[in-house]
Amino acid sequence: MKDWILPFLGLLAGIGASFSGLGGGFLVVPLLVALGFTAQRAVGTSFVAILIIALSSMVGHARLQSVDWKSGVLLGLGGVVGAQIGPYLLRGVSTPTFQKIFAVILAALAGWMFFKK
Repeated sequence: MKDWILPFLGLLAGIGASFSGLGGGFLVVPLLVALGFTAQRAVGTSFVAILIIALSSMVGHARLQSVDWKSGVLLGLGGVVGAQIGPYLLRGVSTPTFQKIFAVILAALAGWMFFKK
């Protein structure tokens, strides 16, 4: 893997995350898997990048007064608990199986958003 490509991928993830609010994981994880990371390492590594991207995105949106701090904190508190469960669930999943699960989740979300009135 060429390290020079990672900042470019981070740029794309940052734009995608701050534009869509998807956290960048929808781009970072598949890209890392495509670069040869196992599913577990791709997910774990993506959180380092997403933390930095999310903090920067939060500052940008806060400057535009587009943040509901109370809702964000409450969602975050629930996310802290869920984030401790997720790695244990992923531990026994192979990379090819993970790719299929990830694709189905993204496709389902895309379909829901596309057809939602």
